[in-house]
Amino acid sequence: MIIRKATTKDSQEIAFCMLLAMEDIVYKFIGENSTEKALTLLESLIIQKSNQYSYENCWVIENDNKTIAAANIYDGADLKKLREPVAALIKTMFNKELTYEYETQSGEYYIDCIGVNPSYQGKGVGSKVLKFLIDEYVHKKNETLGLLVDKENPNAKKLYLKLGFKVIGNKILAGKEMEHLQIQ
Repeated sequence: MIIRKATTKDSQEIAFCMLLAMEDIVYKFIGENSTEKALTLLESLIIQKSNQYSYENCWVIENDNKTIAAANIYDGADLKKLREPVAALIKTMFNKELTYEYETQSGEYYIDCIGVNPSYQGKGVGSKVLKFLIDEYVHKKNETLGLLVDKENPNAKKLYLKLGFKVIGNKILAGKEMEHLQIQ
């Protein structure tokens, strides 16, 4: 298994993995439960530079030359400017206003999502990705990592705590109550 920075060529695979991780939120973004339209939106954003879902902010996990997972992470201080192109594209494509809470802030690199292909779920891929991100950002770059976990997902929270994350508060994102965790 290798973990590498994404390129525009990875956009389809990244979009698939991202949608696995944040399907409900993307459907709220576009105002309908269309997998095809959600993937089109994500692919359009991934191939562009300077937005929160850009390939520039993604890592790809490969096994036997096949993408099996993707992780999206960016500097929380940049969220406002990174979200503007997302809101603009949603307005253009779906005539919807994107008005969601800011899930991160200055002082942390935010793990927006980690999506693992269903064929590889339950095999430790998510843990390996998180350990890689912790090593890359916390140990090598001396940064704080943050993420949100749905209060209705105790297994994910258990994994994050086991890896050293600590609960620092609560946030609402897309109408859902989430716990904000960080590791430094």
